[in-house]
Amino acid sequence: MGIDVSAVEQLFSQQAGGDWDWIVRAPGRVNLIGEHTDYNEGFVLPMAIERAVWVGLRRRPDRWVGVYVAAESRWREFHLDAMRREGSEPIEYVKGTAWSLAEEGYFLNGWEGVLLGDVPIGAGLSSSAAMEVAVARAFAAASHLPWEPLRMALVAQRAENRWVGVQCGIMDQLISACGREGHALLIDCRTLECRPVPLPQGVKVVILDTGTRRGLADSAYNQRRTACESTAARFGLKALRDLSLDELAARAGELDAVTARRVRHVVGENARTVQAAEVMQQGDAETLGRLMVASHESLRDDYEVSSDALNAMVEIALSQPGCYGARMTGAGFGGCAVALVEAGRAADFAERVASEYRRRTGNQPAVYITGATAGADVVATRTPGT
Repeated sequence: MGIDVSAVEQLFSQQAGGDWDWIVRAPGRVNLIGEHTDYNEGFVLPMAIERAVWVGLRRRPDRWVGVYVAAESRWREFHLDAMRREGSEPIEYVKGTAWSLAEEGYFLNGWEGVLLGDVPIGAGLSSSAAMEVAVARAFAAASHLPWEPLRMALVAQRAENRWVGVQCGIMDQLISACGREGHALLIDCRTLECRPVPLPQGVKVVILDTGTRRGLADSAYNQRRTACESTAARFGLKALRDLSLDELAARAGELDAVTARRVRHVVGENARTVQAAEVMQQGDAETLGRLMVASHESLRDDYEVSSDALNAMVEIALSQPGCYGARMTGAGFGGCAVALVEAGRAADFAERVASEYRRRTGNQPAVYITGATAGADVVATRTPGT
């Protein structure tokens, strides 16, 4: 059972007392296809999931912000005119978002409230982006700011990049702010154009957390990114987004074997992602599933960012009835896989996969069945005219 308005109301009553003015939420996300394409100015196809970060708040007459952080079971507060970086705890995401909004030129009012969520931390489902976007939505409500999803996504990304110090791309904040119910978003990472594409009828998305985490993957990530950027420069391109499969085939001899495999993944993944959006528009779950499998194989063999745990999870998922396709999702080396499953078989699928994965690996998985939800929003208000 996930978090809902009543759970936020109850926590607010316990911790803050009195009445709240607004309750807002911003979802986490899962990427259906389009991995390691974002920093190559390519395409990604994420969807907002049913797990989210919630804020229940009331406006203050001053410029203090007080937040009860449920994950820490304690209150934190700061003044909007005297913000300092003080570590990496959850309150820094709140301060960072306030700082970024001020950098954007917005005047902010203070508020007090509760912050809680059910997006797993560290699982690759963008808990930090959901928190930043939810906090931005809270400040927008308390300060009567216009809610412009793309602009607010960029505000949230700047908070993560420059205040928290994590150099993420725009995808996570963008899908959390701009998600549409029942749809994934085809995002052009060069132009930031977002095109909603419907999930096929009668399917559920099942997120399969391997119970493993990335560990020391930063150097591997940097090596792959450098290979992509240096190849684009060698070929006279702005980014690998501009390289076609035919052009790569003609020029692959100019690259060493490892780099050629890395580049082949990126170019192929871009093509798969665009095709996935096309077949989703046609309601073709079977072809979408095959594209997901091809993506996993490319990530495993060409980009080499999968892991034994991820490979086992995908193999087990694909062996179950009702599964159209499965792949690792996220940066790799641990974290989650994602599967496309017949809706009527999703619960049985989840139970079977978890049991077999636990038996085969000894790891404790977590499984989440989800549909595609809308992006950040005010879900309840007691303040007239908002």
